[in-house]
Amino acid sequence: MRELIDKAITSTSDAFALSMTKFFKFIADRFFAKRYGHRAVVLETIAGVPGMVAGMLMHFKSLRAMKTGYGKHIREMLAEAENERMHLMFFIEIAQPNLFERILVLSAQFLFGVFYFFMYLFFPKTSHRMIGYFEDEAVASYSEYLKLVESGVIENIAAPELAINYYDMQNDARLSDLIIRVRADEMHHSDTNHKYAEDL
Repeated sequence: MRELIDKAITSTSDAFALSMTKFFKFIADRFFAKRYGHRAVVLETIAGVPGMVAGMLMHFKSLRAMKTGYGKHIREMLAEAENERMHLMFFIEIAQPNLFERILVLSAQFLFGVFYFFMYLFFPKTSHRMIGYFEDEAVASYSEYLKLVESGVIENIAAPELAINYYDMQNDARLSDLIIRVRADEMHHSDTNHKYAEDL
């Protein structure tokens, strides 16, 4: 009986996480459609929030419990937040969002930050599952972006110097090279968050 209850809770949790992912994807599609550079800015400004929130709350949980076992997870979440922050910096240089788009992005970041803080506080398992789904969508979006760049539909411009230094790429690295590396990061974040959701 207990196993059935746990399975029902998990199914409901996953369904909610997936529905929220579809909701945020719909919003991004409405505002930025196929403008992949601008879409990446939206994805990354929101993606920079969960790792920081999770890391902070894990940190306070460790302080309350007076146990050191959370250290690895805290560092992993904070590293994820920093990685996503750098992604944002790369695509801001590429997309050059206007004032309205910057205000929209900052508003989305604030609202999502508040939402995710309370969600993680009460439902950490669902929160990690949702971010796992977010990252899956990011991988799909970057794959579409890469296909358009490689086919010539979107110009394969030079990668920003910031990205070249961050990933230690060749000086002649292009946008396609950057997208491949960012997509690999998102795949790793997806695996990490889905694993955390399974373990909680």
